Amino acid sequence: MAYDADVIVIGGGLAGLAATAELADAGRKVILLDQEPEQSLGGQAHWSFGGLFLVDSPEQRRLRIRDSRELALQDWLGTAGFDREEDLWPRRWADAYVDFAAGEKRAWLHRMGVRFFPVVGWAERGGYDAGGHGNSVPRFHITWGTGPGLLAPFVRRVREAAARGLVEFRFRHRVTGLGRAAGSVDTVSGEILEPSGVARGTASSRTVTGSFELRAQAVIVTSGGIGGNHDLVRAAWPARLGTPPEKLLSGVPAHVDGLMLKVAGDAGGHLVNGDRMWHYTEGIQNWNPIWAKHGIRILPGPSSLWLDAEGRRLPVPLFPGFDTLGTLDHIMSTGHGYTWFVLNRRVIGKEFTLSGSEQNPDLTGKSVRGVIDRARADVPGPVKAFMDHGADFVVEKDLGALVRGMNALTDEPLIEEEALRRVLVERDREIANPFTKDLQVTAIRGARKFLGDRLIRAAAPHRILDPAAGPLVAVKLHILTRKSLGGLETDLSSRVLTEAGDPLPGVYAAGEAAGFGGGGVHGYRSLEGTFLGGCLFSGRTAGRAAAKAVS
Repeated sequence: MAYDADVIVIGGGLAGLAATAELADAGRKVILLDQEPEQSLGGQAHWSFGGLFLVDSPEQRRLRIRDSRELALQDWLGTAGFDREEDLWPRRWADAYVDFAAGEKRAWLHRMGVRFFPVVGWAERGGYDAGGHGNSVPRFHITWGTGPGLLAPFVRRVREAAARGLVEFRFRHRVTGLGRAAGSVDTVSGEILEPSGVARGTASSRTVTGSFELRAQAVIVTSGGIGGNHDLVRAAWPARLGTPPEKLLSGVPAHVDGLMLKVAGDAGGHLVNGDRMWHYTEGIQNWNPIWAKHGIRILPGPSSLWLDAEGRRLPVPLFPGFDTLGTLDHIMSTGHGYTWFVLNRRVIGKEFTLSGSEQNPDLTGKSVRGVIDRARADVPGPVKAFMDHGADFVVEKDLGALVRGMNALTDEPLIEEEALRRVLVERDREIANPFTKDLQVTAIRGARKFLGDRLIRAAAPHRILDPAAGPLVAVKLHILTRKSLGGLETDLSSRVLTEAGDPLPGVYAAGEAAGFGGGGVHGYRSLEGTFLGGCLFSGRTAGRAAAKAVS
């Protein structure tokens, strides 16, 4: 029986595009399958902020940031917390990925036309000791053009290959089985869904109109994770984080459903670290949603006062932007699935950035004037829209009205005005001197020693209750599903492994489906900027390895 292609790639996101581009460059014929319509080509990466983890980059050096491979690996390992037998390959992938981020990653992307915003962000700052979780230095590089800008060169490479007859797109093809005609997995079967003209990200029809069966010498699984399937998220929720919250927002469209992971597992692939996941704690309901339960993440600066549902400050070092998983762990221990930011107009104008390409039209549209206007604005337009229309925002001139508005957004009126006033006044008294015992105030002052934060991310220390900095703002924060940190176990050639540790013949995996490499390269936590880069690195690796393996 003849082959339909040399390689079949399942999933048209960033990892699938990277793999397909490498295969086509090697002269291999590829069929690229995706259950979504063509307008969703690029997957989740389209909606991303475009952040990439780079080490010792020109952008860092211009800001006098001293970084190194050794420091980055120290941070990665302290963050990952590898402690399982299944962490053998993830640990090896971590070494390889940090080498990539400190080596050819930037130059490789630069040759394809990718450029970066000059200010490097400082995500996941940790707040523990030198060997613990967090980035010791700023490493979050924002792609000029955000997610669409990063996707563009890979979409271009793949479409050019299609024009040369090396790539064939098969949209609306949902894979339900992997089979063997001989010794290797060489058969991909599934259902054809009816055509759909819905906008990118919008739920598409699941009406089946036919079936398909295709054969190739190798198959690469790049189908993503489970973040859009809340049933699977709840089923995989780790006991160490308690009971999942009753309300979850979705940071990804519904088609990120995890169904292909079961298909690959049924074919013999070993799924590991399924209980490791990366969900954000600063989620807000999108006032203009694209998909069901559509949430947006706030990328906060360090000044917002973070309170639990009953108005108590979160413990040190759970400040905005310091430790996502540690914060999630604490929130789940409170018995409530939400928290609050309390701040004022001066802080929100300086420190709030909303994650996602559609919330950053200046960066996405590569508008220098737009970036300048944002920096000059009292409150950036996208943030102002949430203040005006967002269901989770309360904006009031006095504290009493703010508390009444906060309690109106919850089932129980848990915030007491006098208790909240006491918390705010105690914090505000610490601003009067350059000395303080309040470690969040220390963190604010430390952040402002970094030029990038001083310019655009950290407001000058001031009293939250200062009328001149008002009005007051409270933001109800939800848990926002995002990334699966586990997946198909793979070796350093992206070959999927069986439970016995042997390669599953003919099958490769990359991106989130492979835990971004090895079945969990991040361990328990992420350093941020590592998801898109993980798709690129593992997708490139899978494409190159499969290209060498097929005749």
